[in-house]
Amino acid sequence: MRVLIAYGSKMGGTAGMAEWVADGLRGIGHEAEGVDGKECKSIDGYDAVIVGGGLYANRWAKGARRFVKRHRWDLVDIPVWGFSSGPLNDDTAAVGIPPTDAVEALLDSVGSRGHVTFGGRLVDDPGWFPASSMSDEMSGDWRDRTAVVGWATGVGQELHALESKASG
Repeated sequence: MRVLIAYGSKMGGTAGMAEWVADGLRGIGHEAEGVDGKECKSIDGYDAVIVGGGLYANRWAKGARRFVKRHRWDLVDIPVWGFSSGPLNDDTAAVGIPPTDAVEALLDSVGSRGHVTFGGRLVDDPGWFPASSMSDEMSGDWRDRTAVVGWATGVGQELHALESKASG
């Protein structure tokens, strides 16, 4: 299947995670492409979509939010999953963190099949407020490539099952 990974990312951390998601899907035979949600004009030709966003003030980065709103009526017709990137600690490794209310509302509007929250990344000097005030004490990288690829592989297996069911 052909899968679009649309993301919203301010500093590139979530964009990198979108590529890890694509790697996981490609590893089990799907075509996958990561695209900035602000740049994506159409989802024609894709069999499924994964939307990912960095979390800022409990909302996804603008590119992810705009993508869902712009393509809402097309997304309801295909399988959709979501992921968030944001906690600046090891909480996601210990316990699953549900989506924020704002993210959950967006995903519910398109009938999402699931969501996962991964740790985020904050560079030393992001250059914008309030992240710059947080970076002195909280800069670091809590993204876990193995967890991201593992989750994407699970999504890819679900897609294989959907594909088999449709053709069987």
